[in-house]
Amino acid sequence: MTSRVDDESFSQLIAVIERFVQKRLVPNEMRLEIEDEIPADIVDEMRELGLFGVTILQEFGGAGLDARQEAQVAMVFGYAAPAFRSLFGTNTGIGARGLILEGTAEQKAQYLPKLASGEVIASFALTEPDTGSDPANLTTRAVRDGNNYVLSGTKRYITNAQRAGLFTVMARTEFEKLGAEAISAFLVPADLPGITVGKKDRQRGTTTSDVVFDRVRVPAAAIIGLKPGKGFRLAMRVLDRGRMCPK
Repeated sequence: MTSRVDDESFSQLIAVIERFVQKRLVPNEMRLEIEDEIPADIVDEMRELGLFGVTILQEFGGAGLDARQEAQVAMVFGYAAPAFRSLFGTNTGIGARGLILEGTAEQKAQYLPKLASGEVIASFALTEPDTGSDPANLTTRAVRDGNNYVLSGTKRYITNAQRAGLFTVMARTEFEKLGAEAISAFLVPADLPGITVGKKDRQRGTTTSDVVFDRVRVPAAAIIGLKPGKGFRLAMRVLDRGRMCPK
């Protein structure tokens, strides 16, 4: 595993990020407000700066920042509209966190380099219309069918859904149980048949949308860590991290 970024290198990185925030983001806040969208050229610059992978390990192409360094980056982005940080913070935070924590070596190798580069953006699909963000009571179902699961349900207020190339989806895989072991976490590519992303909610540039899964077929190998019934606990770990370092 690659070691943490040393203080000198991090100081140089922070200086670059500070210039980017002051010269590119702050002057574009009104444009963000009017268009309710982060301009595409700014998104591309975020990719070039490596912001989509700030906390992803260097072995997967990320910057490998630790929690203290991540907090300092967040403080710098605090000078600009929250939507700018939400775009990449959701990717490195709740979007990729479950994969980082409990993904298999194969799952990490498949997705983390693309997430780190910003080629693929990840979203965390937990919240539902009637159950909010309570994993214990979610209604999205994943029914086993041979070597696959058939995923059906609606998720609400999903950040970055319209940009997402990958969803971490919490779904019920046990139907006789009500506790934590009934929920599993799936890695679901956004281009699979049966996925519909709803219209964008107006959130001052932070795009959230409904996501409907209509009998979406995913392989059993898409379960994070290949361990059914661990999704509730994983969601709690991801959300605890999110509260410490808000998206």
